[in-house]
Amino acid sequence: MNAPTRINSALNVRDQFPGVGDWHYLDSAATAQKPQVVIDAIAQAYGPEYATVHRGIYQRSSDMTARYEAARGAAAKLIGGKAEELVFTRGATEAINLVARALPKDGRNRVLLSQLEHHSNIVPWQLAGYEVDAVPLTAEGKIDLDAAEEMLTEQHRLVAFAHISNVLGSVLDPQRAAEIAHSKGALLLLDGCQAVPRLPVNVAKLGCDFYAFSGHKLYGPTGIGCLWGRSLDALPPWQGGGSMIDRVTFRETTYLDAPARFEAGTPHIVGAIGLHAAIDWVEKLGMDAIHAHECALVAETRTALSGVPGVTLYGPEDSAGIVSFNVDGVHPHDTATILDDAGVAVRAGHHCAQPLMDWLGVPATARASFAAHSDSSDIEALVRGIEQVKRIFG
Repeated sequence: MNAPTRINSALNVRDQFPGVGDWHYLDSAATAQKPQVVIDAIAQAYGPEYATVHRGIYQRSSDMTARYEAARGAAAKLIGGKAEELVFTRGATEAINLVARALPKDGRNRVLLSQLEHHSNIVPWQLAGYEVDAVPLTAEGKIDLDAAEEMLTEQHRLVAFAHISNVLGSVLDPQRAAEIAHSKGALLLLDGCQAVPRLPVNVAKLGCDFYAFSGHKLYGPTGIGCLWGRSLDALPPWQGGGSMIDRVTFRETTYLDAPARFEAGTPHIVGAIGLHAAIDWVEKLGMDAIHAHECALVAETRTALSGVPGVTLYGPEDSAGIVSFNVDGVHPHDTATILDDAGVAVRAGHHCAQPLMDWLGVPATARASFAAHSDSSDIEALVRGIEQVKRIFG
């Protein structure tokens, strides 16, 4: 086996994650473990600081409202946007559903996706009545933008692509995707679930029209996500209830401006507070540092696994934070079970990307995904576990 170049964690943050310890957690693409500062912020917000937002006149409610809106500003700033352009949702799934349901079709009923999309960037468009066209991938597993340019027509209302694949870790060229979409008058939505935790994002430079991401992959809590939109006021409300109204009578209702018109009901207040704490945490580390750290880990992993006979690697060499693989003759579920016995947690299955599995010609893969707390010990444990898999299955 080729000897990988061992790296030490330049970020040195493993001891800040009480859920990690000596466990080799390699499933951050599914959900990230939480640093202690995020856990503390959530506990504090549910305890002595808790109150509702946007309603109470009393001081604690006013204070919590200010913190909730500060979280919105922090989330928008993280991706280069403005607070009034960002809607809090339950996650990227709800954010994409919001656009699919609320965006007027304007006579266009087609959406251009790609072969590697997560189900959350396929099913919402089908449910909203769009006809779906899927762009093929290049040999290394990137969205083929040359093919996208040829396939796009004036019947396409949107182009919706993953910024980073949740299976292959392949990174989109978003600026070119935006140019292609806009050349036919279509809008571009980017699924940023895997990108926002892994690399710097600036929506103004990317040229997209919508950007969606989830908090729980960014070291924050579940149940909170974000939709950034360039012109949110052009969209009608998609849910009705409290908080999003201007005036209600039995004859008609008028609505607040964005983003409030898209946040019906009592929001996930503490989720926003926890997300803010997570954003502060990653910004203190620096997204460039996190990206460089994960790229080094990916390179080390691919070098190590390419030296193990019978292991197939998927995706490009320069994948961002994610390495998918299979052991010949072993179902990924069996691989993951044996790895779990060895103290290594990986994802196994179709990763909510069944069309991509069809393209790869496999029913499932095993996936190792990294985070700021990951280090070479995780890779060494992964390799030892795979060698155990090979011994058990001969």
